This record gives sequence, C-alpha cells and structure tokens, in this order.
Amino acid sequence: MAAVGSGCSTAAAGPGVVSAGALEPGTMSAVGIFFWERVASQGKRGVQGLPWPFPNTSGRIPAHRRLKYISLAVLVVQNASLILSIRYTRTLPGDRFFATTAVVMAEVLKGLTCLLLLFAQKRGNVKHLVLFLHEAVLVQYVDTFKLAVPSLIYTLQNNLQYVAISNLPAATFQVTYQLKILTTALFSVLMLNRSLSRLQWASLLLLFTGVAIVQAQQAGGGGPRPLDQNPGVGLTAVVASCLSSGFAGVYFEKILKGSSGSVWLRNLQLGLFGTVLGLVGLWWAEGAAVAHRGFFFGYTPAVWGVVLNQAFGGLLVAVVVKYADNILKGFATSLSIVLSTVASIRLFGFHVDPLFALGAGLVIGAVYLYSLPRSAAKAIASTSTSASGPCTHQQPPGQPPPPQLSSHRGDLSTEPFLPKSVLVK
Repeated sequence: MAAVGSGCSTAAAGPGVVSAGALEPGTMSAVGIFFWERVASQGKRGVQGLPWPFPNTSGRIPAHRRLKYISLAVLVVQNASLILSIRYTRTLPGDRFFATTAVVMAEVLKGLTCLLLLFAQKRGNVKHLVLFLHEAVLVQYVDTFKLAVPSLIYTLQNNLQYVAISNLPAATFQVTYQLKILTTALFSVLMLNRSLSRLQWASLLLLFTGVAIVQAQQAGGGGPRPLDQNPGVGLTAVVASCLSSGFAGVYFEKILKGSSGSVWLRNLQLGLFGTVLGLVGLWWAEGAAVAHRGFFFGYTPAVWGVVLNQAFGGLLVAVVVKYADNILKGFATSLSIVLSTVASIRLFGFHVDPLFALGAGLVIGAVYLYSLPRSAAKAIASTSTSASGPCTHQQPPGQPPPPQLSSHRGDLSTEPFLPKSVLVK
C-alpha cells in the first residue's frame, strides 16, 4: 500500500493513499485530523496553563509525545499485519480467493470512506458536496486525469504484492520490499533533480547488499516451502512492485506540486480510477474464473480483514504519519521487519539462519541511516573525520554551543528525501 508521505519523508500509507503532508498544510483540519490537532495543542500547555516549553510536571506523558508513540504503533502494526494477514490467507488450505477482487474491494471501500469524509467536511450538505465534486472532478478534469497514471501503477502494485507474498515468506518479502527506498531515491534523483548525501548513497548500497543476501539465502533453500510457491516469481513480483512504487510516488509528487486539493479528494479520485482499472485487470487476468465461481469466491472473515486493512489501514496511516518524523518512520520500518520475522516463526514455521539475520540486519541499519536528517548525517561524518585527526572547528572556551537544528522539522534543508510509499497497503 504506498502512500504519499509528509513533506519529503516516508509514508506508510501504502499504494494509492495520499497522506496529509503531501498536500497543502491545513487541508485536513476540517475532518478527523481536527481531533489530533486538538490533542496536540493540549500537549503544548504546561502546568496550570503555562505556555510551551514550560514542562508538564503532572507525571503524564505530554500529548504531543503520546501522538508520536501512537503514530509509531500504528505504522508498525499496519505495516506488519497486512503482510502477515495476506500471507496467512494465501497459504490456507481450501478455496483461494481471487486477489484481483480483493484489490477492487479495497479501492471501493477507500473511495466510499473518502466520500463520507468529504460529506462530513461539507457539514452534511448534499448540495454543497455535489457542487464541490462537480468543480473538483469534472470542471478541473485535467487535474483529475493526472491521477490516472499513478492510480494505474498503484493498482498494478497492489496485485503484484499479492503475487509476491503468495510466493515468498512474509519475513523475506518484508525485507526485500525495502528496495522501494532505493527505487524511489533513484527516481527522485532522475525526475526531481534531488541530491543525496554520501551517507544516503552508502545506506542504499548497504540496503541492496542486505536484500541480495536475503535472496541468496532464499534461493539456497532456506527451509522447506510448499510446492505451489515459486520464489523466482515472488522475487520478480516484489522487484516490479518496488519499481512501480518508486516511480508512482515520485511522479505523483511531480504532477501535484502546488495542488490545493484536500487529502480526501485526492484519495477519492485515486479510488475511482483504482476501481475502474482494478475491474479491467480482473477481467483480463481472472475474468472467466470470477464469472464462473463468483466475485466473492473464497472470501472468509480473514480475507475481509485483509481488504479492510488495505482500505482503512492506509487511510489511517495517512492521518497519523503527519505526527511522525523521518527517524520515527525508519524505526517503524525496522520494528515491522522484526515483528514480521518473529510472527513468521510462530505462524508459518519460518527458519531464521545466520545468512537471513545478516541480510535483515543490514537492511534495518540501512533504513535507519537513510532516514537520518541531513544535519545528523553531517554530524556523523564530522565525528568520523575528527576521529582521524584534530578538529579544526573547536568551540572557543566560555562560548555557548551553536544552536542545533531540530530533527523534527519538516523543511527540506534538514530532512532527507524518503519514499512516499512505504511500509505497505
């Protein structure tokens, strides 16, 4: 599920989900985000109404920090649970549902949810909603059709994820899927003329090395696997998914620069295109089988859980990602890899050998290094330089230290570019 993240950072919302930070500030304040901002504002008050930054000595965790913890939990749980639930439903004995129908249903539910949220924004006035949609979707048809390309790619990506997870262990997929960081970074350099620091280039090389080690372990027969699963097909699908994720995220950012549409409007437009394109893909790939057995063939409560997770999980992440900085998102990715691995051991009998542990460790380290703000990356570089020789920029005695740039700012000068489509839909 690749979402467009906040600012230039990674989002966890997943394919076809636009997050709040991808558009103009304040576009979500009229709906559910109002609650989060209200809570955050309460966290910026000290004891007895003293203004920030006077500390709150009540013994409670400040609300703005609680929001970060909640964001971390949501990102980790949604990221890991979707992959694990898809793997679980695709490996159960018995009738197997059609993945193309699940993709269509997720797009339908996502579109309906965004429509209801827009209806709430218009305070339940049907006439205002209709006029708004007519203006935003039909009159401004050029902006609407710009979303057709990323929607097509996101739909393809969602189907590829089902193919990949059906043929790869959940932990292996989770590690390999982090290649989308590499593809998004490369497309950002080529299409947006962004520059990467030396540490980021080094982390991308480390990431590729870690994924290669994990795939070598998989190809070498890392544990028993069912006869109906083909690791080669799974690897091809996940690489294609990463390429589509990287291109779609960067292309989406490029065409929507300066757009004033709300986050729910953009997700509604993506949902409309995604539904139509998903139906076309269904007809082309599994049309005869679906017509014979039925659209909801093989659907169980677990399958519906996957569909709901894809539809609503991505939208939920699109909201909470506003309160997560780049380091938190990188940490969430690392935790989700660990969680997926531990759960795979318990649920699917996955075997962790030293080769997989080495590759996964390299990927986790690469994700963390890549997510560091530029200021922190420069500090690491300067530290390594000073370790090899005397420092030429020492602070004079008695002088206060220079001000430090906060790693929680969202400006482009300190935050690295991270994929806008991370963790999964």
